[in-house]
Amino acid sequence: VQLQASGGGLVQAGGSLRLSCAASGRIFSTYAMGWFRQAPGKEREFVATISWRGGSTRYADSVKGRFTISRDNAKNTVYLQMNSLKPEDTAVYYCAADRDHPYSGKVYYTQDEYGYWGQGTLVTVSS
Repeated sequence: VQLQASGGGLVQAGGSLRLSCAASGRIFSTYAMGWFRQAPGKEREFVATISWRGGSTRYADSVKGRFTISRDNAKNTVYLQMNSLKPEDTAVYYCAADRDHPYSGKVYYTQDEYGYWGQGTLVTVSS
């Protein structure tokens, strides 16, 4: 299984970016997916998660109302639309895929619930 994250970059505060995570090598569409981020000097933290059919989504309080997670199972891709970006959103963003719960309909918040990780894409928000 490979996860390829892309779409990061430099943006001014208040701007928008859309991250993509393309999956290959497995039946991606039957598993929950998530986004995490790691800011400089901090631990990696949960950002958003989506169930296998997209019916359930959850967000960290810090991004609720600004970020939207979605997926296109026909394209084996999950997205993170980030609006109203703030300097504190600066981080490396990682996508992750559940490994153990196909068709569960559940969403997952902790890193140890995800078995596959992408390489990360850097988002820098300038003030």
